[in-house]
Amino acid sequence: MIGVFDSGLGGLTVLSALTRRFPEVSFVYLGDHAHVPYGDRPSEEIIDLTRAGVEHLFRRGCKLVVLGCNTATAVAARRLQTTWLPTTHWKAEGHNVVGIVAPTVEAATQTPWAVTTPQYPQKFLTDRIAVFGTTRTIASNVYAEEIRKRCPKVTVLQQICSELAGAIEVGAADSDLERLVEASIAGAMAQAGGEPPHRAILGCTHFPLVEHLFRRHLPPATRILSQPDIVADSLEDYLSRHAHYAGAAANEPRLVLLTTGDPAEISARARVFAGDGLAFEPLDVAVGAVPRT
Repeated sequence: MIGVFDSGLGGLTVLSALTRRFPEVSFVYLGDHAHVPYGDRPSEEIIDLTRAGVEHLFRRGCKLVVLGCNTATAVAARRLQTTWLPTTHWKAEGHNVVGIVAPTVEAATQTPWAVTTPQYPQKFLTDRIAVFGTTRTIASNVYAEEIRKRCPKVTVLQQICSELAGAIEVGAADSDLERLVEASIAGAMAQAGGEPPHRAILGCTHFPLVEHLFRRHLPPATRILSQPDIVADSLEDYLSRHAHYAGAAANEPRLVLLTTGDPAEISARARVFAGDGLAFEPLDVAVGAVPRT
């Protein structure tokens, strides 16, 4: 059984890609809607909330947890992986947590995450890579830093899309969404003197829902990197080497959706991401109340 943690609903796009790719695997999704948005919170608070959510999923029987949230990954993933998890019994019992930044950077640079120094031919690459994200994700600078470690001559165009995720979540009209997307693309291109990017990272898990609008306003030659499929590809590779994280095959794989918010409200809001049929259950303990290990 695999867990997917997000501060809200955007991670449902990742979950959808994972359930399609791995129909035989059971998934538990936990949305910390009681504390959303994470972007307005101090880093230490984001780390604590993410750790608590991950630990709750571990307690639910998930050996592996995917952070389906760019903010949680950018702010908390490294701390959880290198400082918290190794000191817990969870690590000894074989649990692990992975984020969505690493596979996205791998796809953008065509370089394995483990390779952190420029290699041929990436060290000579002079492409432009645009990163479209929320304010907190862009402010973390994680994409620019990790891309430049591997491709130092690449131009990284970071564009804050401050209103787009919220507009998507409330089901804004296509015309309003298109206006926001068009403005974001214009802002990124302005950073490069009007030159278009060679690749565009949709660095928010809400944005795959408007990928068609990015495609409409980006040049045809620009390759769009959308995270759900990238994460599914990465997890497929990971499970080929660590098959035990998928759990024992079940006759009827389960999908459990948990929220720290109001289940009826969250189920209704989730229709924007997955249509009807998603029913969230209340978390039986507040995420912030999960004790430290």
